[in-house]
Amino acid sequence: MAVPKKILICDDSVAQVKLMQAVLDKAGYSSVAIHDPRRVEQTIDVERPCLILLDVVMPERNGFQVCRDLKANNGYRMIPVILVTSKDGDSDKFWAQQQGADGYVVKPFTPEQLLNEVKRFA
Repeated sequence: MAVPKKILICDDSVAQVKLMQAVLDKAGYSSVAIHDPRRVEQTIDVERPCLILLDVVMPERNGFQVCRDLKANNGYRMIPVILVTSKDGDSDKFWAQQQGADGYVVKPFTPEQLLNEVKRFA
């Protein structure tokens, strides 16, 4: 039996995390969730995810900052990062690309939209 691919979710909204986990679990993925963006690197070191789903609007450290930090670090830069956010302006999408984001999903999303983006990388 194959081991499910592990995806790290970082979002400060418990409801959003539960929704993403339900979609991923139903599709056969394993997920680990954190609500504190300051713990992303520590969690990656322990959990070794193959993909990261990252909210943008979070306290202390926003998703753009987290993505930029990950992509600047040789130990983490190869892990795909998909930003999952309510920010849907062209400037937001451009800024995400500039920070190194591999994908972008706008909230609210359908399960199909989330899975289509996840399947591109995991």
